[in-house]
Amino acid sequence: MRIGVFIAAALGLAIAAYVILYIGVGQVVAVVSRVGFSGYALVILTSLALPLVLGLAWFVLVAGAPLSRFPVFALARQIRDSASDVLPFSQLGGIVVGIRAIILRGLPPPTAFASGIVDVTTELMAQLAFIAIGTALCITQLQAASATAPYVRGIILALGLMIPGMATFIFLQHRGSAFATRLAHRWLPSAVEHAAAFNDALAAIYRAPVRVAASATTHLGGWVVSGAVTYVAIRMLGGRIDFLSAIAIESLLSALRSATAFVPASIGVQEAGYATLTPLFGLGPEIGLAVSLLRRARDITIAVPVLLTWQAMEGQRAFAPADNPMAEQ
Repeated sequence: MRIGVFIAAALGLAIAAYVILYIGVGQVVAVVSRVGFSGYALVILTSLALPLVLGLAWFVLVAGAPLSRFPVFALARQIRDSASDVLPFSQLGGIVVGIRAIILRGLPPPTAFASGIVDVTTELMAQLAFIAIGTALCITQLQAASATAPYVRGIILALGLMIPGMATFIFLQHRGSAFATRLAHRWLPSAVEHAAAFNDALAAIYRAPVRVAASATTHLGGWVVSGAVTYVAIRMLGGRIDFLSAIAIESLLSALRSATAFVPASIGVQEAGYATLTPLFGLGPEIGLAVSLLRRARDITIAVPVLLTWQAMEGQRAFAPADNPMAEQ
């Protein structure tokens, strides 16, 4: 029996223990009771649209992928987000887990890593547009509130700096992959084939700008869906808010979460963000905290079966015969 079996089993137990300790059964029951079963079900159903949209944004980057493979991308994307939202991983750790998951479902590693990196890039492109839209929607509120007024210029400056930063990120993907291939030739000859395959896969994706644009556009739709989830959550909690205000809140929160991407599960960051932003739109900070808790409860409801599915995938790989291609990945 391979050591991977024990690792996968331990991971499953850790997931179960962590989610229980992290949120607490009492708090989950309290927030679900407040919105009621139907209200909580509506939040969950709205949230389930998100991995479908985000999975599609990843799927369109892979040329020749049959439509029947789309559910694999949606599942891998949800595994990525669940790992980031619930487990003690940073967002970077969640990205690695998502790529790992899609490799376990048969996508060649070079294609998985290349498409995963470009998917992160197109998501950041869309997030930049989303934050700009959200900032424009609530610039008056930001300037009027004493808690946020000092940061308005900083937000605008950061948006401006993100554009050349994004261009640099794409440039480094092209140059960095080629540089890694040259290093492999010199220092790690056994890795040359893998580095070259990754470089080729990355170049092939960027040679299809229509796919890259489609991915970025789809990601923007995903950010709008995330705003819709916030809107539904606030309304279920009794808050009065319009849809565009919910978009503004979610866009600024996404900027805050990205700025603190190193914080596992955005612990504390999400709570402080909602509590600070909701008063800008006439809601008490207690509504913001309740929205954050409802979001945490939603994350656990979706994440537990999803992450245990990932654990089962790891176990399947560990038990796979040595001549099975999946066992070698």
